[in-house]
Amino acid sequence: MYGFSALFKPISAELGFSRAVTSVAAGIGRFEGGIESPLTGWLADRYGPRWIILFGVFILGLGLILMYFINSLWAFFVVWGFMLGTGHNIACAFTLDIAITNWFVKKRGLAMSIRWVVSGLSGVLVLPLIAWLIPTLGWRMTCVIGGMVMLLVGLPLAWFFVKKYRPEYYGLLPDGATMEEDVVDESRVIDRGVMYAAEVHEVEFALKQAVRTPTYWLLIVAQAGHAMAIPAIGVHAIPFLTDIGIDPVVAAGIMAIMVLASIPARFIGGFLADRVKKEHLRFLMGGLYLVQAVGFTVFLLNQSMAMIYIWFVLYGFGHGAGLTLFSLIRARYFGRKSFGSVGGTAGMLITPVGIAAPIYLGWMYDTTGSYITAFTVVTAVIAFCGILSLFILPPRPPAQVTNIRNIM
Repeated sequence: MYGFSALFKPISAELGFSRAVTSVAAGIGRFEGGIESPLTGWLADRYGPRWIILFGVFILGLGLILMYFINSLWAFFVVWGFMLGTGHNIACAFTLDIAITNWFVKKRGLAMSIRWVVSGLSGVLVLPLIAWLIPTLGWRMTCVIGGMVMLLVGLPLAWFFVKKYRPEYYGLLPDGATMEEDVVDESRVIDRGVMYAAEVHEVEFALKQAVRTPTYWLLIVAQAGHAMAIPAIGVHAIPFLTDIGIDPVVAAGIMAIMVLASIPARFIGGFLADRVKKEHLRFLMGGLYLVQAVGFTVFLLNQSMAMIYIWFVLYGFGHGAGLTLFSLIRARYFGRKSFGSVGGTAGMLITPVGIAAPIYLGWMYDTTGSYITAFTVVTAVIAFCGILSLFILPPRPPAQVTNIRNIM
């Protein structure tokens, strides 16, 4: 997730690509994510996330190894854009949220925050290592090492620890809760799970019921700011820092500080989401967006080294809590039954923003020799989405709650 920013300039320089062209690879991955997410979400709702995650980890590991052999633009687009994009999209992103959402309700915020804290710690620990490996072994061997780690560590973890279905199918309840009596009949256990979720006012929407609510569409517009900022920073942060004279290893360290600042926020976001009423979650989301906007603004108003650190810390804090909150809000608003399908279709509609953002920043740099105008636009979008988030109320429950297996 964070390594591409460190690899960006070495790949671009060796292969002779402009920054806009190099950014296209990230855009391809996000474009595929938009196409794949509705199908991936439906498959995970219908058949469980386990095999999807296994396949994605395999593709991701294989793609990183194949990066060793890249010497042309088309091969770079196929391997980094298509293979790595597909692998990351279906193994390390939304599908993991589906697995966690299936198994947690009242403690979902805690569970999701742990998932994102571990992800953030990996960025803090691995990003400086990647920055050190690139000049030591070269970017090609660095990618091979990453691919081997994915295959040797990722595949066993997915195989042994990801379950196919929600806990009710195994005679259990979410959050490790116990039933008052032994229930053997599967349909009764599933009904008990629905009742358990209803204790926190969580209602199961089918996809067609969710898309008929204004909340569904407003959440998509609000999440577009998040979708724009993540690739903008993830792809172009280290190139920007090195452009202004910062050593590449130091630049990777600054980005690691951003990730480090996001780690407590990831936990705090999940902790608060478990304790805040459903109708008040919008204030959390809006506030975190505005923290990110303030981070960008303080740097744009005073472009000094000290302000870079403040910018990255504030952005990291808001970004980290937002990573946790978006999936939690969607699950709390629309339930577990169609969580994959609801999130997958939303992801498809948000995808154009994620595709355009890194390409736009690369184009602005190629055209003007600076990222400042592009960062100003990103700041304005984030601020708008933060204000909009304050007005996104939970949807009204559907007129009829359909069978748990009726996900569409």
